[in-house]
Amino acid sequence: FWLTLYVFFCRAIALPLSTKLGVRDKQRPKAQPNPVLETFYSTRRKNPEEGELLSLAKQCDLPVRKVEKWFRRRRNMDRPSLSKKFSEACWRFTFYIISFFTGLAVLYDKPWLWDHRECWTGYPQQPLQPSLFWYYMLELSFYWSLVFTLPFDVKRKDFKEQIVHHAATIFLISFSYCANYIRIGTLVMVIHDASDCFLEPTKIFNYMKWKKTCDSLFMIFSAVFLISRLVIYPYTVLYNTYYYSMEIFQPFFGYYFVNVLLIILQLLHVFWSCLIIHMVYKFILQGTMEKDMRSDTEESDKDEERDKIREKEKNGITYFSNVTSNGYIQRNGSEPLNNRAHLANGHAKER
Repeated sequence: FWLTLYVFFCRAIALPLSTKLGVRDKQRPKAQPNPVLETFYSTRRKNPEEGELLSLAKQCDLPVRKVEKWFRRRRNMDRPSLSKKFSEACWRFTFYIISFFTGLAVLYDKPWLWDHRECWTGYPQQPLQPSLFWYYMLELSFYWSLVFTLPFDVKRKDFKEQIVHHAATIFLISFSYCANYIRIGTLVMVIHDASDCFLEPTKIFNYMKWKKTCDSLFMIFSAVFLISRLVIYPYTVLYNTYYYSMEIFQPFFGYYFVNVLLIILQLLHVFWSCLIIHMVYKFILQGTMEKDMRSDTEESDKDEERDKIREKEKNGITYFSNVTSNGYIQRNGSEPLNNRAHLANGHAKER
């Protein structure tokens, strides 16, 4: 169901919306068809080392620079377009906003939302209300859909951490349902959805090039994330499951298993918090938001030229761009270096 809805949402709503909001995909030069390089790219690696580049250049009878350019363009072809990123962010924002307010609507009159000790009152004989059941199914089915769409989603630098996060979340939701940890599970879900509601619109405005709105939303997201994941989550969830539950019954397998999964989530929170704090620090120093450190940077053909210049500068060779047709070099708008003399009383005098 979620996969069908995702495809429909992206094609019928998100993509037309991106066009209306001025989100334009960058035109990328395509890599020329080359069976040898394509086979290496698909079966070996996408970023070959120097020795491999030399070997491939000999096989294809091409200069090494052209082989490097081919791999650079081929990698860019695999990178997601801006409209795809926009569509994915819109889809997730739609879900998180619905899920968060659904969680609040389900929990606002529940005693364990305000008194966390109530999570264990009457455990394990706690009745499962229909609203809690459907809230659980909503979250569990969505995270399963994220697993199935991983090969097609935008891949960022924390791709492995995302896989661990999705796996831990699915195990946690499933096991908490089976072990009747429903009350603590609902708290975990609503805490996580709170910050995600601000993350996805931050991405959307970034793709729209609304810089000030993006920066403002990112600062709000940072505050909500750090408070909810590093303060509220440890106290409301970790301390609750580790300490309060011991007042009711002795530890058993479920106690250890759930706490291990919750701690894995907390370690991921710490990892992402370090990235966020670094970006906020850069923002305070520079006055503008640095690009998402999780995103992969697109390469351009100019990167090769910059690398050449840097390499030559390291060797003490300096190039100046403004070379005149007379063969002299003009620096910073001053007079030519060979025009050092002027006439004074009919004699040439050095300046």
